[in-house]
Amino acid sequence: MSGRGESAGADGIDRTPSERVDVCAVGAGPAGALVAHRLADAGYDLVVLEAGERFDPADRLERMERSIRPGHDHLDVWDMGGERDAYSNGGEMFYPLNSARVKGVGGSTNHWQGMVMRLHELDFELESRTGVGADWPVGYGDLRPYYAEAERELGVAGADDNPFAPPREEPFPMPAFRPSHSDSLFADACEGVGVAMHSVPNARNSEPYDGRGECVGYGTCKPVCPSGAKYSADVHVRKAESEGARVIDRAPVQRLVHGDAGNRVDAAVYATPDGREHRQEARQFVLAAGGVETPRLLLLSESERYPDGLANSSGLVGRYFMDHLFAGMGGTLDEPTRQNHVGFITSESHQFYDDADAEVGSFKLEFLNYAGPSPVGTALSADEWGDDLLDDLRGSYGNHVGMGALAGQLPREENRVTLDPTTTDDHGNPVPRIHWSLDERTRNTLERANEIQREILTELGVDVEWTVGPDDTGPAFHHMGTTRMGTDPDESVVNPRLRTHDLANLWIPSSSVFVTGGALNPTLTIAALALKAADHVEAKL
Repeated sequence: MSGRGESAGADGIDRTPSERVDVCAVGAGPAGALVAHRLADAGYDLVVLEAGERFDPADRLERMERSIRPGHDHLDVWDMGGERDAYSNGGEMFYPLNSARVKGVGGSTNHWQGMVMRLHELDFELESRTGVGADWPVGYGDLRPYYAEAERELGVAGADDNPFAPPREEPFPMPAFRPSHSDSLFADACEGVGVAMHSVPNARNSEPYDGRGECVGYGTCKPVCPSGAKYSADVHVRKAESEGARVIDRAPVQRLVHGDAGNRVDAAVYATPDGREHRQEARQFVLAAGGVETPRLLLLSESERYPDGLANSSGLVGRYFMDHLFAGMGGTLDEPTRQNHVGFITSESHQFYDDADAEVGSFKLEFLNYAGPSPVGTALSADEWGDDLLDDLRGSYGNHVGMGALAGQLPREENRVTLDPTTTDDHGNPVPRIHWSLDERTRNTLERANEIQREILTELGVDVEWTVGPDDTGPAFHHMGTTRMGTDPDESVVNPRLRTHDLANLWIPSSSVFVTGGALNPTLTIAALALKAADHVEAKL
């Protein structure tokens, strides 16, 4: 162990700990970044420990090039993979954990698509309304002011044109993006079958906002926005640092250490690239490492007092792992569709969302703007050149159209994150092991989404060429539920204020506290919970 003030590492960065601070946050993704900004702005001393590196925004163009060149694996784009990011699977279905996560300042918001919806009121009351799942200990009304603040902080472009969304009075910070050309093709077909379309709130600038320019249409939003118009959490990391917070990258936390009484965390023990370990002490600790690494760290922090892992007196740390599942369908039209030009979704339908019951769950329909082959990818991987290549592109690009859908799954104890002692990471720690399977209700939901997609595409006159349904579905990489929120310490890990039941100074603002997952992208709810947690932490300081 060491104290701050020793020589910097090989890269010139001092990663030794600060003297005992007010708050230590683990993770510099959206939750950790927003908490850091809020508390640093209020004048508190704060250190953020981030496992991954600090990405240089100037490298985004090069990362975009990696994403479209066939010679690169998708993990190369944000430097994922290897011993550091190892994991294993133990469930009925294989879970490709690294396919859409990023370790580094900004977290997976470096990679995400940027869609930001508020959960519906149903999502907080699922058991009461449908008889399955569980209810949250907080409701939509409790999060509503934090949702509005989160939209301002992230910068959301949207329109109040969704008749199925929960109530709101607050205007969106920016106007919505216009429907794409392919959205307009869908519009007549949807009207013909009685399906309502509406805009999608996006955390990307439709006009200059918060010092960042408007979207310029690179079309590579997932996995890279080179211009910075799409929000990423490094925005709030930089704000927090300007307000006095200290952010230490390449400092993976190995374990949390509690005091003799066992009811408070004393320090976060982290490693640095030079192979040393350090202790960062603080009055309050905020664990914001996502739905997989958060339970993993708690399980790694076992002690004589907590032999099953820290904050795990309920035995539920890691359990109730949830994700959203994809259903899709697409094919070709006898006219140009201009798909693969936009890079993000501009229209959806939540018409069937609140029809959920015990047999079929909530889902949203997505009108894709990126179906079919990419012209750049096709050209780069082609064997032809010149006129032959041009003829090939004309024949294979421009008339594809596709739809997607997201469906939620029920929280089930057997879906969980555990430790795999047979496989270790670059620090010798057991890697996360994902146990994942689908329930019958989720399968029914995916089938229902496919039925509606086929009805719309048939009305549009599409020659359907591909379908993704319950037998070949995959995850949206929205990790939820592994440290669930509740009022009963025997049935949950954190209370409605996001503080762990077992430790009086450990807070978890994360999708890991979700009681149910709904069927909507979770980042806006993560941001709202982070702002809520920051208020509660500040009240204790």
